[in-house]
Amino acid sequence: MAAAPPPKADELQPHPPKEQLAGVSFCITSPPPWPEAIILGFQHFIVMLGTTVIIPSALVPQMGGGNEEKARVVQTILFVAGINTLLQTFFGTRLPVVMGGSYIFVAPTISIILAGRYSNEADPREAFIAHVKKFLRTMRGTQGALIIASTIQIILGFSGLWRNVLKLLSPLSAVPLVSLVGFGLYELGFPGVAKCVEVGLPELILLVVFSQYLPQVLHFGKDVFGRFGVLFTVPIVWLYAYILTIGGAYKNSPPKTQVHCRVDRSGLVGGAPWISVPYPFQWGAPTFDAGEAFAMMMTSFIALVESTGAFIGASRYASATMIPPSIISRGIGWQGIGILLDSFFGTANGTSVSVENIGLLALTRVGSRRVVQISAGFMIFFSVLGKFGALFASIPLPIFAGMYCLFFAYVGGVGLSFLQFCNLNSFRTKFIMGFAFFMGLSVPQYFNEYTAVAGYGPVHTGARWFNDMINVPFSSKPFVAGLVAYVLDNTLQVKDARKDRGYHWWDKFRSYKKDARSTEFYSLPFNLNKFFPSV
Repeated sequence: MAAAPPPKADELQPHPPKEQLAGVSFCITSPPPWPEAIILGFQHFIVMLGTTVIIPSALVPQMGGGNEEKARVVQTILFVAGINTLLQTFFGTRLPVVMGGSYIFVAPTISIILAGRYSNEADPREAFIAHVKKFLRTMRGTQGALIIASTIQIILGFSGLWRNVLKLLSPLSAVPLVSLVGFGLYELGFPGVAKCVEVGLPELILLVVFSQYLPQVLHFGKDVFGRFGVLFTVPIVWLYAYILTIGGAYKNSPPKTQVHCRVDRSGLVGGAPWISVPYPFQWGAPTFDAGEAFAMMMTSFIALVESTGAFIGASRYASATMIPPSIISRGIGWQGIGILLDSFFGTANGTSVSVENIGLLALTRVGSRRVVQISAGFMIFFSVLGKFGALFASIPLPIFAGMYCLFFAYVGGVGLSFLQFCNLNSFRTKFIMGFAFFMGLSVPQYFNEYTAVAGYGPVHTGARWFNDMINVPFSSKPFVAGLVAYVLDNTLQVKDARKDRGYHWWDKFRSYKKDARSTEFYSLPFNLNKFFPSV
């Protein structure tokens, strides 16, 4: 038997590290043609609707609101998300990121809902009025807490303090942080699909087929199916869910199944006005409580850390160079202003980077800033035209969960891609990476499991705000993993491991002025860098 021929020399060479991701059709500064950009922008709008609906659907009923209040809160989140996305893409990091609702703010908001001072309406004969009053008072309480919480990000961002922290970040310590920004949301993936598997699973399978297999099989329209996979698959599955609904498939199903599967159970279309423009303090004047403000401030800091990982991932999929610390810090400052706008308008939630929309950048291979700015226009437009926006927002949530399985995987994958800059044959690298990943999954699992069984977190004192200040951070997978990796990477054999941790690869990007590409990708418009220079 003849021996196999020896491999060619070039076959044995490892893949060289790339400072910018190759294979992107349109990078951050190269917009597609206008018709294509508008369609892609609408696709980003559709994708961000999932979180925009899930959060109010969970919070508003507990706050005492009905379908009308839920529809107004969804409208308000959409409106403010559009404004915040424009601010971030014009004046913040300038990355193609959608700024939307954040799940990390749900826990402290629920604590505000459960506070005794919002539940003292007495007369049971006036139950409806009592519920409305509770909703308004709770909303005003969240507004006050968010006003205070926004100052954390504004101060850390615009003062440059967060920039100084990030100068010590290496590719190795960024890997667990960025990866778990995506992988850490696994609870919103297949568990959400399984809530109505006959609707969610077809969306998951079709999106994989349209975006991955059809471009490989077909000789025409390769880019079309991959680039517009969401717009092909969502209408197909939505129509299928509509046929199941009107065909009586869920006539005798339990109420929970009907809520997840039927297309007419969201209550948004009926509760939304035809035209309505959200305005500041539409729910009344904010109220303030010191404990609630402290808890929300800690949550704001966790959102800051998670968004940092999301910004780094987005810069990769936009085919930009590594985002300089000063630019991330600037973006965090504008995110803080976004939370301030949330508090003014009354969204019952804070703002952070939409992780699913980063995944959409990867699916479409379009990292254009203009596309995301167009999507912000759709958010504002459909928030004002309430009925039309509510129609799109009534897409069954398992359809969104099916999409999340791909989008969150893409974000987790881009985090792992930073290992190309590290020495994977180093025991130090293996320990820091493995231990950070393990603790980032294990610690939040304990906190979440404890809460699910007991109804409260492991830290359970008489002060609910103090409980949140401890329980919320350690329930965040990216925060725990990022903290562990950052501390270990900057304390273990630091001098000897400079190359092993990939620190030298990002040297030229630690200062905004060291690499000309940073100016190309991240400089402010209208020559504003002259008045607000980055360092």
